[in-house]
Amino acid sequence: MTLSSNIMDSAKGTGMTILYEQWQQQAQTLVALLGEDTTTVSTADELVELVNADRGELLVVLGPSTPLAEAVGFAQQCRVRRPELGVVLLRQFLDVNVMAEALRAGVREVVDSNDQAAILASCARSLDVSRQLASKPRINGQPVPTSGAPAPGEPIGGQVITVFSAKGGVGKTTVALNLAVALADSGQKKVCLMDLNLAFGDIAILTQLPPEKTIADAIPVADRIDEIGFRTLLTPYRTGLDVMLAPVQPALAEEIGRPLISDLIQLARDSFDYVVIDTASGFTEQMLAALDATHHYLLITTPEIPALKNTRVTLDMFDLLDYRREARTVVLNRADSKVGLSHSDIEKVVRVPIGAHIPSSRDVPLSANAGVPLCVSHTSHPVSLAIRELATKRFINATAAPKPRRGLFSKGTR
Repeated sequence: MTLSSNIMDSAKGTGMTILYEQWQQQAQTLVALLGEDTTTVSTADELVELVNADRGELLVVLGPSTPLAEAVGFAQQCRVRRPELGVVLLRQFLDVNVMAEALRAGVREVVDSNDQAAILASCARSLDVSRQLASKPRINGQPVPTSGAPAPGEPIGGQVITVFSAKGGVGKTTVALNLAVALADSGQKKVCLMDLNLAFGDIAILTQLPPEKTIADAIPVADRIDEIGFRTLLTPYRTGLDVMLAPVQPALAEEIGRPLISDLIQLARDSFDYVVIDTASGFTEQMLAALDATHHYLLITTPEIPALKNTRVTLDMFDLLDYRREARTVVLNRADSKVGLSHSDIEKVVRVPIGAHIPSSRDVPLSANAGVPLCVSHTSHPVSLAIRELATKRFINATAAPKPRRGLFSKGTR
């Protein structure tokens, strides 16, 4: 089965995909990529008529022939009237100004029309978010918040910090691991690091911990996990820092459901001062469970157009999912890389201030290969100092955040 068929299979039952493309040959190429269920229109009027006729669509792909003004106008209307309808815009050339304008209007993703893998991945991400939005209850047409706000009377526990990026390869796991070390502060605080990159987690490799106990061991007792059972899943790493490792076998990731993730995070909060979560790069059910239970979101990016674009898309998705803006921190990793983007270029794309800058260093991959985090081996290294400064300013010296409201599919508070 091809990647295209996998993505289109995942969309079954959620409405068709609409392709708006004026160039016939380009349209044929894109239909072959997106799948035979794709409906093609060649005029703006046909697009609007089709969208208005059937409220079941979750994805509109605007081909490279679409004028930018049309794409922006259509996305602006959808953001207000049909927030669950995702818009993916294809361009022959990626430009910072074009991307910024499109994303500002509500386009979910802007993708190189020649990059088939990127097109499929963008469509899949958009469909994941659309399905979540379509399932949310609404009052007077507005989604009911599921997280990011304090629930009256809920007990105060450890703070949950989720490290997330919709794009791989930006240093997310490195930041999560070193942040956990910094927060533990040689045993001054109790920290639990959870590797929720369930299929391809790397925490075990980066810490040289034997994966004798992993989150997969909770699968048989998922409906009755308690504090004792939770403790058996942890592997001590350093004084004050315990780790919950990802499964060794990627196939087991599918057996770990959203309710189990929610329960494990709550149990961790009951026992630790901080819970640091390393995540997969995608809005899966498991990741949404973690995001729903999060107090602070660290969004990792790098000074490269694809990474910055995905960060902007993530921020827009967080808005749609009602995650608190004040709880988000955008972290620019490899911040001093000379790649031709100025600070103004970066902020023009992400449209929020950069909350922390972590420098680039060849010592980072060396530490990964050695299996010892820089915050352990080189406490005065510029990367270590930047992460410790982030930990101190954003979390240690910050006012404790209230417990976020449980997600739609959670079992409730304990």
